[in-house]
This record gives sequence, structure tokens and C-alpha cells, in this order.
Amino acid sequence: MSCTVAIPSSPVFSPSRRPLSCKAASASPEPAVAVAVSASSPAPAPAAAGSPLRPFALRALLREEVSPSPSAQPAPAATAVASAPSGAVLKRRRPAPLVVPASGAAAAAAAAAAVAAVEADPRNEALFGVFDGHGGKNAAEFAAENMPKFIAEEFKKVNGGEIEGAVKRGYLKTDEEFLKRDESGGACCVTAVLQKGGLVVSNAGDCRAVLSRAGKAEALTSDHRASREDEKERIENLGGFVVNYRGTWRVQGSLAVSRGIGDGHLKQWVVADPETRTLLVDQQCEFLILASDGLWDKIDNQEAVDLARPLCINNDKASRMAACRMLTETSISRGSTDDISVVILQLQKFSSS
Repeated sequence: MSCTVAIPSSPVFSPSRRPLSCKAASASPEPAVAVAVSASSPAPAPAAAGSPLRPFALRALLREEVSPSPSAQPAPAATAVASAPSGAVLKRRRPAPLVVPASGAAAAAAAAAAVAAVEADPRNEALFGVFDGHGGKNAAEFAAENMPKFIAEEFKKVNGGEIEGAVKRGYLKTDEEFLKRDESGGACCVTAVLQKGGLVVSNAGDCRAVLSRAGKAEALTSDHRASREDEKERIENLGGFVVNYRGTWRVQGSLAVSRGIGDGHLKQWVVADPETRTLLVDQQCEFLILASDGLWDKIDNQEAVDLARPLCINNDKASRMAACRMLTETSISRGSTDDISVVILQLQKFSSS
């Protein structure tokens, strides 16, 4: 598996052919997001050619009517590579392989910009996502780079309304465009669209979103796996079948997940339609964890909240990064050999009440 983290709408993380690093400016704004990515092994290793551990690029996906900060270059929405609003200086070089944190100044700047845009104008949306590939890195990289753009385009059409439908069309457009490339592999996705006072969470596959509501874990998504009875029924109604192969239920005896981007050979059954949940953010909504299945296979929802909460409530960005690391390292220590990506988004400042 390959795993990619995207923080779209405002500067985002998405795969790039051109490496970059980011040097932080002083007095940068405090982000409400922390990000960690691990490889399947906790020990650093040289990246081979074509490795999924590729560098990330910052991209701007703010609404066009939002004025960039003086230090950022003007750019049309969803197209240009932009400097972070904190005044960060981008320097291109060959980075070391990503192991546990894919964070640092670039993540902080991306998170701060997205959060600041939403705080500044309720019409703005910020989209955060985790994209977990299977059968190669192609679908995960394509989704991370293009889904935010497609969703942003749909947002413009609905002008602040019908966000749930806009997200769904963004997922389907991503799938449609990836299939045109005739490349193998697929990707599971989980995304969270944040508006001032509102949260729209969607998933296709087994990446998961878990909310801490006053310390109680609340799953906002349901994993799309072939073992789900409703998914099994849907697949069989479409003429497919689900079988248990070596202890795992699989679509057509092949794939364990039942929804996602790509997987063209199974597209009749493995659809890209996301399931979506919309809620208002109130004072009990503390933080949101978005993560790939590599985390959830070893840590249950409540334990993830319990581990992260002491570091996420009224603490600084370093503490939230420590929470991400703790979750990834705990999963690895329990024998996970999968890629693990974790995003933690603090929600209390976006409360509608």
C-alpha cells in the first residue's frame, strides 16, 4: 500500500514530481491541525526509485474572492503552487524519506492557512483528507492531487449550499478521471470539509474519521468492506459475489474494500460513491482524527481518542504532533506492517454555539 495525506483548500499536501522543503518564518499562526505519516517500518530506509514515499507540494485551493496575505503570491483557485501565508520560504531540494512525521513547518503553514481562511470568512471551506492506496501508489497520488480541485469546482457551482452533493460529485469526478488513465490500483479516501460551524465528513473505503465528543469516541464514517452485510447485498444485486478467502471477505475473491477510487477491473461493484455525514460543531466537539486503516487495525476508536486527548485539548501544535506520533508508533509497536497516516483537526474554535 501507499499512503498520501492531503490538506486541501488553502495550501495543501499533495504528491509532486518536484521536491520541496519549507523553512518557517517567525511568529507563524497556530494551526489547528497536526499530521503524521509512517512507512510500513518504523526504521528509516533509503527510498527506491518510484517509492510511494514521495515529497509533497503546497497547493492553493482557497476561494478566489479571498485575498492572499501580503507574503503569498496571487494564484487562481486550485491551480497554482503558492507560498504559505505565514511568510514561509520554500526551498527545493531532495528530502529524506518520510518516516513518522510528514509535518514540520510545511504542515503547520498549510494547516494555519486553511484554518485562518475559514475563521476569516464563513463562506470559505477547508478540506482535509487521507488517501490510502492499494495495488500501487497511482490512485492515492492522483486522488490527493486532484480530488480537492474537483470538489472546489463543485463548491463554486453550489455557492455554499448542497455541500454534501458537491463532495460526492468531487469523488465521482476523481474516479472517472483516474479510470481514463487506464492505470492499475485503487485508493480509499476519507475527507472532512470544514466550514465555520459545520463539518461534512465523507469516505469511500476503510479510511476512517473519529470525533472526540467530550472525550467519547464517535465514528463519523463506516468502513466500506466486503464483510459489511449491506455492501455484500449491494454487490450481489449488481451480479457480483463476495467470498471469504483466508479469513477475509473479498469482492470477486480479490479486494477486501468495497468502495474507493480506481480498481477499474472491479468498478462495476467497487464504486466511488462516498457515504457522508453532516453535523454542527458545538463545544463538545473537541477534535477529529482522520486515519488510514493501518491505524484502526490495531487501535480502536475510543483508545485512539483516549491516547490523543491529553495532547489535543488546549495544547499547542507540538503536542498535537506528539499525539499523531503516539498513535502511529502505538500501532507499529502492536505489529502493524501497513502504512499509517493520521491527521488531527482541533474543532472547538469552529463551534457554532
